[in-house]
Formats: sequence, C-alpha cells, structure tokens
Amino acid sequence: MTRKIANVSESIPRQELDRLLHTNHHYPGSILGRHGHGDGKTVTARCLVPGALEVTLIETGEAMQRHGETDLFQWSGPAERLPKHFRIRWLDRAGNSHLRYEPYAFPPLIGDFDMHIFHEGRHQQAYRILGANLTSVDGIEGVHFATWAPNASRVSVVGDFNAWDGRWHPMNVRSSTGIWEIFIPGIEPGNRYKFEIRNRDAGAILLKADPYGRAFEMRPANASIVPAASRWHWRDGDWLERRARRDWLHEPMTIYELHLGSWRRAGDGGFLNYRELAGQLVPYLAELGFTHVELLPVTEHPLDASWGYQTTGFFAPTSRFGGADDFRYFVDLCHCHNIGVILDWVAGHFPKDDHALARYDGTPLYEHDDPRRGEHRDWGTLIFNYSRNEVRDFLISNAFYWVDEFHLDGLRVDAVASMLYLDYSRKAGEWLPNQYGGNENLEAIDFLRDLNSRLLGTYPGVVTIAEESTAWPQVTRPPWVGGLGFSMKWNMGWMHDTLMYLTKDPIHRLYHHEQLTFGLLYAFHENFILPFSHDEVVHGKGSMLRKMPGDEWQRFANLRLLYTYMYTYPGKKLLFMGNELAQWNEWSSDSPLNWELLGITAHAQIRDLIAALNRLYVERAPLHQYDFKQEGFEWIDCHDASQSVLSYLRRGDSAVLVIVLNFTPVPRHDYRLGVPASGYYRELFNSDSRFYGGGDIGNSDGVQSTTIPWMGRQDSITLKLPPLGGLILERVS
Repeated sequence: MTRKIANVSESIPRQELDRLLHTNHHYPGSILGRHGHGDGKTVTARCLVPGALEVTLIETGEAMQRHGETDLFQWSGPAERLPKHFRIRWLDRAGNSHLRYEPYAFPPLIGDFDMHIFHEGRHQQAYRILGANLTSVDGIEGVHFATWAPNASRVSVVGDFNAWDGRWHPMNVRSSTGIWEIFIPGIEPGNRYKFEIRNRDAGAILLKADPYGRAFEMRPANASIVPAASRWHWRDGDWLERRARRDWLHEPMTIYELHLGSWRRAGDGGFLNYRELAGQLVPYLAELGFTHVELLPVTEHPLDASWGYQTTGFFAPTSRFGGADDFRYFVDLCHCHNIGVILDWVAGHFPKDDHALARYDGTPLYEHDDPRRGEHRDWGTLIFNYSRNEVRDFLISNAFYWVDEFHLDGLRVDAVASMLYLDYSRKAGEWLPNQYGGNENLEAIDFLRDLNSRLLGTYPGVVTIAEESTAWPQVTRPPWVGGLGFSMKWNMGWMHDTLMYLTKDPIHRLYHHEQLTFGLLYAFHENFILPFSHDEVVHGKGSMLRKMPGDEWQRFANLRLLYTYMYTYPGKKLLFMGNELAQWNEWSSDSPLNWELLGITAHAQIRDLIAALNRLYVERAPLHQYDFKQEGFEWIDCHDASQSVLSYLRRGDSAVLVIVLNFTPVPRHDYRLGVPASGYYRELFNSDSRFYGGGDIGNSDGVQSTTIPWMGRQDSITLKLPPLGGLILERVS
C-alpha cells in the first residue's frame, strides 16, 4: 500500500509537534481537529489515530495524508466541504474498520464563570463540570470528561473504549487553571475509565480513578464507570415539602444507626442490594417507631473492614449494594414511610490507595504537603488541605451532591475533632502550629463554617451533625456568633459518663452519682444527640448487654433502665443496630445481626421496650419539645446518691412528665417525691413491666398526690420504685 505523506511541520512548530507525538502535549486541540486558515476559505483537519493503516474523512470521502511514519493524519481543503464536527473512518492493522467523530473538533465546554468560581472555592456543584458527564453537543451524544490536575504535563482519558491507551484521548488544559477536559462522542454509560496523568516534574505516569466519579467497579477492581442518567422518578415530594417547613429543634428525632453490609444478609451469605434492604428495613423501622436512619458511609470504598470510613469514591454509592438509582429507591421508600435518611460523611481524611486521591497529579494535591499536617498516622490516612479553594469545593460540592441528587436529610460529619486540632493524636514535634502559634486548624474551621452556612442555607430542614468529642465551644451555634454552624453534635461526654456508671456494680454506684448529674451542667450549651453508636460495641468494648453488671436478670434490667434514662434525658436519640436486640456478641461487620435472638423472650422484650420508648418520645411533647433548652428540664432530686435514685421533670408547653430512676436492684417502697402540682399521676411507662421482662413492681394505674410538702414543693406522691427500673408518670387531673 502506498502511503501519502503530509508535511505539517511548516504550519506547526517542531517542538509542539514532538510533544503531541510523544503524548506530552498540554493542549492537543491546538493541533488536532478542524482549523481555519487566514483566508477564511480553507481549513485543515488533523487527527491522531494510533495504529491506523489509513484514515478517510467521511464527509469528503477523501483519504487523509499521513505525516511521515507517525500516526498523525491531515487533510486540507475548502471550508464548506468540512463540517464543524467531522467524522473519520480508519482501518487498523487487523483489517477492522472503525468510525468516530473527531473529539478535537469540539470546543471546550467548561465556561469561564464555572472555572472562576471553582478556583475561588464557591462552586457548589463542581460535579456538574468535573468528572464524567453525559452530554450532547449540537445533537451529538457523548461524555464530557474533566479533572483538576494542575501539576500534570499531560492527562489522558483511558478506558474500555480506547484499549486503555493514553495516546488516543489526551485532554486539553484550560489555560493556567489546572483543569483538563475533553468531549468524546459515542462513549456510553457503563464504560470503564480512568485518568492517565503525567507529572510535569518527575515525568511519572499515574493511573487514577476519577475523584468526581459517580460509579465504580466492585472491589477489588477500582476503575470509574461512566454513569447512566437517572431514571428514578421521586415520590417524596410531600416529605420534602414538610422537611422544608420542619422545626427540627422542637420535634422528635430518634435515629437508628445502620451498617448496610451487616444488618441482614442474603441466604447465601452475600450482600442484600439497596432495594432488598429497603424492603425489609423500612417496615422494621416503622414498627419500632424510629424517625430517622443513619447510614455508615455508603460512599465507595475498597476495604470492607473500614466500614466505609476510608472513602475513595466520594460521589458514588458503593457498588456492593447496587447502583445509584437503587440507592435512590432506598431513600425514596424511607421518605414515603416518614423516615429521614442521614449519611455518615467523611471529610476529615482519605486513604493512601494509589488509584485514588493520594498524590493525585504526582504531588500532594488534595492532601497537605507536610505530613505533620497532612497525615493521620493512627489511621494510615491523609488529611485534606482545607486551605486550597479547589479542595474545599470538592468537599462542599460533594455535600450538595448527596442532598441534591439523593434527597438526603442530613450529614453526620465524622471525626470533627481530628479536623479542628492540629495536634490531634500527635506528640510534641509531630505537628505544626497555626500562624498564631496555636493548635487550632484555622483552615478546617473556616471550611466547616462555610459548609454549614451554605448547605443549611440552601436546604431548609436538612441537618448537619458533628461527631465531636472535645469541649470545643459553640459547635452548634451559628458562624456569625463564632460557632461552627452544625445543627447538632454527639454528646460523647454523656455517653462516656453514663456507660461508666452503668457498668459499675450497683453497690458501688452511690460513690459515682455525679456521673449521672454532671452532664446537666452543660446539657444546653449545645444541641446534643445522645449516641450509643457502633463505636461502643466493637474492639473489645463488649455489647450493650455484656457491659451491664450482675446476673442475667440484672443485665437485662440494667439495659432496660439505661434505655429509659436515655429516652427521658434531654437530647435527640441514636441507637446502633442490634442494640434493640440486646445482642450478647459484639458487632461484627462480617456477619449479620443475631436475628435468632428474637425467638428468645427476653431479647424480644427489649425490642418491645425500644418501640414503646420511641412511641412515648414521639407522642409526648415534654420528652422532645425542649431537648435543647433549659426550660424543658428540671430536677426534682439529684442528690439521692445513697439510694442511687434520680428524679426530674420534662416539660413541654402544655404538659409535664415526672421521671424516676432507681439504679439499684433494691425495690423502694413508699418513696416520697415532690411534684409540681396536685392531682392524679398516671404511670405511663415502667421499664420493670412484665411486657418488657421485668417483675411488674410499680404503681398500677398511678397515684394521687397529697398536700405533704416535700423537696421544696407543696405536693408530693409516694411510689413503689422497681429494682433497676425507671418510671414515667403524667399528671392527668
């Protein structure tokens, strides 16, 4: 076959041509594609087709000329003969014929304004311009690929569609922005892809998954997948409308924390998918009366044992349980049954996996370059560089993505303490102070304030929750008064003190009474959630039931009392899955919950107790209306350490409840209690009821007050306090 040789070196500088042919050009579109001449009447078309024997222009029917012995082909002719978007047909060495639109004949698609606000850290939907987005240009379907890699000398899209060969689709960089992009016609959903990145200094070639990828292969494979357009038709319009008007500060919130991979499993031991999980979970939660479900991270992650907290695909629901529309089904079904969905969201760190964010363009890009600020040695992970606007955009647009695309009702931000303190879990000399010499991470603080201000300001009714374990002030106060702007935070101090107290033998509890009362000194300084989370039932800490002292009867009674105390104490509620079953074993992410326990009466009765407490908490305004305000709580007696009894009032606008808790296995007969008003006090709830496995020691329907002053009050009642039991009473007349 005779090859026609084109001479393009006259119109293209030799250095530029060499960069293109050696796949090291930062803007191949300056050479390839359709280019007009100065006279406006003639044009030149060029394309790079690795391994092609010959190339033909479809629109003209003419062969393109090869440049020397390279894979660069050229045609020149009248402008009217070559359309703006032209096609080529080529013959490969195996004799196969191929057809495509020339990708470099399409203009850049990212607008200047989008790039500007991205680099200013103000782009709340950066996922719409970066990553892989299905789009149509002049009626031609394809995928727009874009990524931020400012320290690259070349970035190519590689995938199933080009034999993972970086010579086929090198991307164009947009000026000095560090954003690389290309529109490739004909790419379809389901195609696997990565970005092949050449570092400009070291020349190293990196193969990276898409930071903004919205679908990934099942682990251990890790390629990104071009996502299909969603076909899900949401049915939760009423829910979203109510959410926008919702006064969550004064409404009940009782959260079931869930790890999707180990709640239940399929018959063969494999994972259930999002739809199967929803079909089983939603009626279960509705029966138990939970208002929300909180998911351990469902963002894509390569290691099952990380429980999702070492995320590599921040914009993708994990493929373990299905696709994006399957997850939309899960959320939608929850909403249609009045159950909100909260996602554990990891913005404090990311893993070192070579295929992901770590040294993305060959340099510390998403992470801080100094390991004294950029690495969590305890966790073997890297810390985001919150001082970079583009990194803040990545995280903030990710938060917007989950709320916008999946209708999530809140984000629980993991490990906030590790973000706030530069010396978190570090010894002297292992950390760098801020510009003022302090240990506060000023950039992370600004990021959190920005996140909360923007997200909560855009989506009324959505909440953000901080897992923050220190005494950092004003975590749940607005940024304009110096706070971080979260809606709520976990009350780790209350959780720790309560469990320390309850795990002690009752005979010693009188010496530790302050562990129950101390929390009220700060209970209203923040908007608190009371958490008995997954962290409390792993790593040798024992299950909730095994933490309890005494024989089997006392263990169950203590657990009933603990939950009663939790549900009557100020704050929203969170229980990890399995806590309602009174599991003997610690949680394991490798196996499902011990559902067979529900065949044992004592365990089934704990679940019944949780359902009853959820109903009371939701239905009785005093138990939730002022969870975050002092007027919702009042001590009756916090000083009865000798008998290990606590008593207090929970107040609402139109009702008051009396709470009495006996933390010893000794029944208290004729226990006199001051009450706020005279009347008949009905026993609403008794944790010692036979329906929950107790001994049924209590006060029948209730008791009538007498005018005997007690505890500084004009009226009082006498009660039978059950052993290791809690009572909730309501004045009815």
